[in-house]
Amino acid sequence: MLTGFNHLTLSVGNLSRSVDFYATLLRFKPEAIWNTGAYLTMGDFWLCLSLSKEALSKQTAEYTHYAFSIRPEDFDEFRNTLLDCGVKAWQNNSSEGQSFYFLDPDGHQLEAHVGSLASRLAACRRAPYDGMRFFD
Repeated sequence: MLTGFNHLTLSVGNLSRSVDFYATLLRFKPEAIWNTGAYLTMGDFWLCLSLSKEALSKQTAEYTHYAFSIRPEDFDEFRNTLLDCGVKAWQNNSSEGQSFYFLDPDGHQLEAHVGSLASRLAACRRAPYDGMRFFD
């Protein structure tokens, strides 16, 4: 049911330092930045940087997770199957597009997401995060 890797979200302790690292040193293209995060791309790869106070004090950041694409018509069945098998959710969705946040058997944080960076940016243009700027 999953169709591919969707995006990677990394918790960061210093947003400007991380944006500079990924954009300047690794040559990611900035797509949008706001007070607590940023979206960058490299080719079709979508990277989200999410400011986290926990990232300042922990080796393993709280919000870092791996997201996979899923078709809208498969989402409910996929989520329900995982829940029926005892898979634990680690967060409720609060962003654009359907998302199911779940843990693998070792506690790695995963997400099944309906949508793309383009649909996320379109939603953000309608209702921007605090301090959000877009790079066109």
